[in-house]
Amino acid sequence: MHTDFLIMREENAIDLPLPKRHTMAAAGMDLHANVYEPICIKKGSRCLIPTGIKVALPFGYEAQIRPRSGLALKHGITVLNTPGTVDADYRGELKVLLVNLGEDDFIVNRGDRVAQLMIAKVEMAEFTLVDSLPDSPRGDGGYGSTGVTS
Repeated sequence: MHTDFLIMREENAIDLPLPKRHTMAAAGMDLHANVYEPICIKKGSRCLIPTGIKVALPFGYEAQIRPRSGLALKHGITVLNTPGTVDADYRGELKVLLVNLGEDDFIVNRGDRVAQLMIAKVEMAEFTLVDSLPDSPRGDGGYGSTGVTS
């Protein structure tokens, strides 16, 4: 069983593909750049790339915008706020905050696959205020407290 999600294109993105999985078992769906002129992301810089789509998610779901592994490996291009969260009540155009951590400038062209869109269920948790927390084997050990090797 699957849940249907609503999607619409911006008028200026009619020619771009909708997000889709490229294999049946793929978790992510590609997002495409809705730009008219090539955009150069200089090394060490970031740029907000529009996708030309809007979504409506059911309550209890989120969309996550994640990097494409090939762009990260080959060019050092990643999503700066990974994963970017799209809340169920957001209705604006999805945009991708790309950052160039590579050694060379990177050009984004119209229709380029720039990120992946993932849909995830969200636990709508509520906190209960207490005076102390139960003990655990780790305790308050933070960054690096479990070591590097097994």
